[in-house]
Amino acid sequence: MRIDFHTHCFPDAIAPKAIAKLSYASGGLHPYTDGTVAGLRRSMAEGEVDLSVVMHIATNTGQQQKVNDFAASIHNGRDIVSFGSVHPDAPDALEELERIKALGLPGVKLHPDYQGFRVDEERMKPIYKKISSLGLITLFHAGYDYGFPPPYGGMPQAMATALRWFDSPVIAAHWGGVNCAEEVLRHLCGTDIYFDTAFGYSMLPKYYAEKILETHGTKRVLFGTDTPWHTPAMEMRLLDTLPLTESEREDICAGNAKRLLGL
Repeated sequence: MRIDFHTHCFPDAIAPKAIAKLSYASGGLHPYTDGTVAGLRRSMAEGEVDLSVVMHIATNTGQQQKVNDFAASIHNGRDIVSFGSVHPDAPDALEELERIKALGLPGVKLHPDYQGFRVDEERMKPIYKKISSLGLITLFHAGYDYGFPPPYGGMPQAMATALRWFDSPVIAAHWGGVNCAEEVLRHLCGTDIYFDTAFGYSMLPKYYAEKILETHGTKRVLFGTDTPWHTPAMEMRLLDTLPLTESEREDICAGNAKRLLGL
């Protein structure tokens, strides 16, 4: 079984515009799907993925409800699981977290650069505490983001501080942080945090992938692609170069995700 814990798709009506805008902002990053749910499913079939966890982001304060309604509309627990999102500046962010829970969504995606916060800001503590009280999972974009200039809000040292404010699972995407391997090893490896493998292929040298797995272990690493920006086959090419046992490989590709999602 293969579970992709980090994917994206959009409503059909806005997918072309969303993909074009994101690609342009990142300097021409190439998409491997058209950004639709159907496109995601085609990629899943090609990459032998059984279940995708779709990450949604509320990029402004008035967008929360629509984003979470779409997330719930495609969430079926069979081949698609959706995470919701809240915007930190929304006056009803805590109430919307309760609605995310009521919708049956198991987690929340937060993106510090799109949403204008640092992960270790004191103002985020009430949101983190609410997420924890509801037993939701949090996935953060971590490290650099090619669509934004520095400084970045989800760097590893700040993530280590924020982790202390959670009592529910936290995932730092992109092997703990895009372009941040040394800082990930220094500040996050060995802590109570998950990493996903999304966007690691061609971005994370094999040496650092090995060191992260050696230091952090394989029980808190989740297979992910960042579809449409990478594909399952691309991320598997990196994993296939690493000295993993069959048991460790199964944990990364499915077992850890199944335990985290209660499947």
